Amino acid sequence: MSNNGFNGMSATDLEPKIVCNRIRTPDGTVIYSRHRHDYVCHVDDNGFEYVVDGGLDYLKRARSDRAPSAVEMSVYSTDPHEVIREAFAWGSRGIKGDQPVKYLTLMNMQTEHIEAILDTQRHITPVIRKVFEDELKYRKQNG
Repeated sequence: MSNNGFNGMSATDLEPKIVCNRIRTPDGTVIYSRHRHDYVCHVDDNGFEYVVDGGLDYLKRARSDRAPSAVEMSVYSTDPHEVIREAFAWGSRGIKGDQPVKYLTLMNMQTEHIEAILDTQRHITPVIRKVFEDELKYRKQNG
């Protein structure tokens, strides 16, 4: 048993971690950065360019000083699970791994797929592992 006062959790476990890095531009386009060096640009209908970068590691935004603001839509590990399950997306190459990457939101993933990820993907961070585990609990509790 831990004596850190957090029921076995460290202080860093309580810090919000990014689980979805995205903005909505003035024309309504939602742009995502899915991994650390995923620098995504969008030229909005207003003619200005908007940038999202950093994936789940950090938030980086860029736009012209004259451009209207975008709406911040990022989601964190401390947000309610109902919000996380609608925003968090996992890239999949299909059952055989031979398809182009398709991003599936957590709420739209098959339970068997989530279980397979938890069984086979040892590289995922503890935060992402918890997102998947929480989804399985959510499904069990909510049918």
